[in-house]
Amino acid sequence: MKQLLLRIVRKLNFLFPDKLYLQICFYLEMGKKLDLRNPKTMNEKLQWLKLYNRKPEYTTMVDKIMVKDYVGKIIGEDYIVPLLGVWDTPEQIDFDVLPNQFVLKTNHSGGNTGVVIVKDKSKIDREAIKEKLQISLKSDIYARYREWPYNNVERKVFAEAYLGNDLADYKFYCYNGYADAVMICVDRQIGDPKFYFFDKEWNLKRYNKRGKDAPTDFTLPKPEGIDKMFELASVLSKDIPYVRVDFYNVNGKIYFGEITFFPASGFDYNRLPDSDLHFGSMIDLSLVNR
Repeated sequence: MKQLLLRIVRKLNFLFPDKLYLQICFYLEMGKKLDLRNPKTMNEKLQWLKLYNRKPEYTTMVDKIMVKDYVGKIIGEDYIVPLLGVWDTPEQIDFDVLPNQFVLKTNHSGGNTGVVIVKDKSKIDREAIKEKLQISLKSDIYARYREWPYNNVERKVFAEAYLGNDLADYKFYCYNGYADAVMICVDRQIGDPKFYFFDKEWNLKRYNKRGKDAPTDFTLPKPEGIDKMFELASVLSKDIPYVRVDFYNVNGKIYFGEITFFPASGFDYNRLPDSDLHFGSMIDLSLVNR
């Protein structure tokens, strides 16, 4: 019944002010009331930050095109994935000027909903790609999840350089200039993705079920350049209560991926309760000027 009600509420999202909408969705999604007066968990604090931490520059930081220039000015252009083209609509994409391999994205979408990876241009269905990107352009993360930075992003389609097969990405959990841990994924290429957390000293952090159930001596090879990525993530997260900073590592060459303010939009019911409290304890809401 709750899932049915949640679908109805999300469909009628335009009827609700932000605070009430988040309170209703949190109860239906998480099975408990949202405590905005004294939030303690990460999920609760992310909802609080949606409502009360509204710096205009956050819109630039979630825009996958604009953020390239923003990040490049802070840590250097060498870390930016080259931009190959920008268009207002999928119909305007000039496939003929693009290389044989490239990646198409919408600049406002979350996850992989607006991503098309082209490994061989001669084999693609151009119309199917345009259709997928057009659907992505119509998605509205603000309306559905109240992630307000996306509300003012001018929606576009862009192409960037293809970095290779089975790209490893590193997701850094950062708190006001401190990168606490990195979440990495293995076995994605065989269709069985597994996520693990490691700290700066490359100790396994048992923050999720996969990590909690891992053997006592479990570890993964320490990636080349991981110390530098921790450093860069810390720099990019300065003066932000919480943000996730993502990087790619291609044979030791580091590329910036994206900035995410609200992982799982603050509705992560798969996060272990102790970890939800731990991550929440790291988020200092006193940094926010309401």
